[in-house]
Amino acid sequence: MKIKDGFTLRNIAGSDIVVPVGNASKIFNGMITLNDSGAFLWSALQKDTTIDEVVAKLTGEYEVSTEQATADVQKFVAMLRENDLIDE
Repeated sequence: MKIKDGFTLRNIAGSDIVVPVGNASKIFNGMITLNDSGAFLWSALQKDTTIDEVVAKLTGEYEVSTEQATADVQKFVAMLRENDLIDE
């Protein structure tokens, strides 16, 4: 799975914001503001990956248990699916 093409993460005035570009801007009107861990997960999902690989990256970057990291990644991916922002 990976983030769909047409969305990019930008740092604007210290805030991490996802914006649609190109054709994606025709179907997704708006922006998504991410916290630091959300921006980390977004970046991890830029390339084709698995939940287990993202969990490993998250636990390597933050002091979080594997169980909590798994729950957080699953919740983040669910949000992306709900908004049709991820390719499976």
